[in-house]
Amino acid sequence: MSGADNVVWLGTPAFPEAAREALADTRLRANLRRATGTIRDKRLAVAAELEDWEELRETAATIKRHTLRHLDHHLLRLEKAVTVAGGTVHWAADAAEANRIVTGLVAATGEREVVKVKSMATQEIGLNEALADAGIRAYETDLAELIVQLGGDRPSHILVPAIHRGRSEIREIFRREMGEWGRPAPDTLTDDPRDLAEAARLHLREKFLRAKVAVSGANFAAADTGTVVVVESEGNGRMCLTLPETLITVMGIEKVLPSFADLDVFLQLLPRSSTGERMNPYTSLWTGVTEGDGPQNFHLVLLDNGRTATLADEVGRQALNCIRCSACLNVCPVYERTGGHAYGSVYPGPIGAVLTPQLVGVENAASLPFASTLCGACYDACPVKINIPEVLAHLRAEVVEAKRRKRQLPTTEALAMKAAATVLSSPKRLAAAQRLAAFGARLVAREGRIGFLPGPLARWSATRDAPAPARESMRAWWRRTRTTGQDEGRTTAEGKEAR
Repeated sequence: MSGADNVVWLGTPAFPEAAREALADTRLRANLRRATGTIRDKRLAVAAELEDWEELRETAATIKRHTLRHLDHHLLRLEKAVTVAGGTVHWAADAAEANRIVTGLVAATGEREVVKVKSMATQEIGLNEALADAGIRAYETDLAELIVQLGGDRPSHILVPAIHRGRSEIREIFRREMGEWGRPAPDTLTDDPRDLAEAARLHLREKFLRAKVAVSGANFAAADTGTVVVVESEGNGRMCLTLPETLITVMGIEKVLPSFADLDVFLQLLPRSSTGERMNPYTSLWTGVTEGDGPQNFHLVLLDNGRTATLADEVGRQALNCIRCSACLNVCPVYERTGGHAYGSVYPGPIGAVLTPQLVGVENAASLPFASTLCGACYDACPVKINIPEVLAHLRAEVVEAKRRKRQLPTTEALAMKAAATVLSSPKRLAAAQRLAAFGARLVAREGRIGFLPGPLARWSATRDAPAPARESMRAWWRRTRTTGQDEGRTTAEGKEAR
């Protein structure tokens, strides 16, 4: 299995091409600007309520760093605790193995359908598609995920997967598709949020009541107690986690925490950073199985899928600290204008630009580390202090180096840099280049701006204008004015001497 198979959807156009199409969609940009702006303002307000907010961030970062340094130890502790509590732990090296495990577990129950809690890990491995290939239908129960599934769409945001859809679009999707998946939408359905939520509730209720198997992800798992945690806002997850007879949880190995007490830190940071709430409306915790209460069969699938390889990178491994809050997406000027589909991965935005290339290999997602302005807003917003700009720069260097190794001849960029070094290392050559640039600017500039450059420079001027070079360089100005000043000073001194 190649690295590119670790994460579904890769192979869509590279980011620059995909982003160009997204930028032309004015409705998409309006939806993104409104939604990210609202969440951003709420997050700032509730974070400011805590005097120890920065201390919480530093504590969380410290816990995560410690956990990654001793990840093998904590995962074994987690396996033992879950097993003692009556659960069964499975280890999956990659997406294919995880899909085989889950599909086999569902098939063993004899059921042909499952209900699902919103899960990034199962989206990452393409579990729904794998289940469908085995004749098993998966029903998404999170409202936004339901919208995406019914629309034959893909998530475009970590927290709000249907952020690119407006209310009128959602109404039409419900009217057109709900009947194909179960209870149809009412004929009188409007685009009022309450009506849409009620239609979804009625549609999902029958599935909750008959489902025997549920599949979930996990926000956290405590190694000392074997407790698994899922946080959500609607209660649909709670229905999946309590009513079915069998619960299968797919969890990335980086989600483990050393102790149950560590949840105190992360359950303060996560809701404020993700939804701008002081706490999540539904926080579900379970430890193994309890006779007569909840699912009687619990399976925990621990997913590697490129995470161990990421852990080996001393700079890049900090991306594994991510708690999937999406705060970096909501402050990113690039994401706000392009949306999540342009990233070609289940993980969009700044965190996707650093996580996806490491999970699949930079050669399979080479454009993503460049999908950023390196403004640093993501670093400031991250509740676990992932230095995303640092990782982006690190991965960019890897992409460049990988391309250099493949090429027999130097790239155009390398030749340009070598030419620039030759010019900049000689005052005479620099002066000549400046005079040539000033002359050339007169031919292509209009009203002091250059809108088009020929040859390989056209890629630069296609998306931006540049000011025309000055007719007189700073060096020429300095030489002229300094000489004049010295002549005047000499004349004054001679006059004083004569007197």
